[in-house]
Amino acid sequence: MIAIPAVDVKAGRCVQLVGGRPEEERVSLPDAPGVARNWVDRGFSTLHVVDLDAALRSGDNLDVVRAVIGSTDATIQVGGGVRSDDRAMTLMDAGVDTVVVGTRALDEPDWFAELAHAYPGRMSIALDTRDGVILRQGWTEATSLRVDEYLPELADLPLVSVLSTDVGREGRLEGISRSGCARIIDASPHPVIISGGVTTLEEMEWLGSAGAAGAVLGMAIYTDRIDIDELARRFGGKE
Repeated sequence: MIAIPAVDVKAGRCVQLVGGRPEEERVSLPDAPGVARNWVDRGFSTLHVVDLDAALRSGDNLDVVRAVIGSTDATIQVGGGVRSDDRAMTLMDAGVDTVVVGTRALDEPDWFAELAHAYPGRMSIALDTRDGVILRQGWTEATSLRVDEYLPELADLPLVSVLSTDVGREGRLEGISRSGCARIIDASPHPVIISGGVTTLEEMEWLGSAGAAGAVLGMAIYTDRIDIDELARRFGGKE
């Protein structure tokens, strides 16, 4: 069970949003690579990077993402706007360890299955949810799929993980839905990384006991709501 700092990039800046809504931007830092270095220096071994503009089809921060990747020796997972083989390969060529695919994996499962089998252990699927319903297109549209019912369909894919983000709790510092997390962890045939609402060390302990592989933290670490040094010591993943 590891803690994974989020480095979300919007217009070249490292930001934190509330509820996945671009208009609800609460944290804005100009030096995204510097932010990434800080988290690694403080003891975290893995970073979660998202190109928010690419996810929302409002721009592209590939140069900044490359700079973040090159700024540390951390394990890096990157998502946001991965809609083609070329984009996935560009990220892997840049040094990304795990490519996180969202909407197109839902819309074109055969394409995603081919990509996953071509790069076993390098792909993750991002399942963004609100009230257990999977969202698409950068959290802007609801599907008819419930996340715990959909997860078993992924059993044959050689994925490194499933990233489950509770968008309704993201950035609100109100804690996780333990029942919702438990359903997802129990339903998934792959290791689950929980995101959205993780706020306390006690929640981290509970997620570990529930079987989560990791948790992405954003607002809680950017606002010092959680003891960052203790978080890194216990869950940073460094020896």
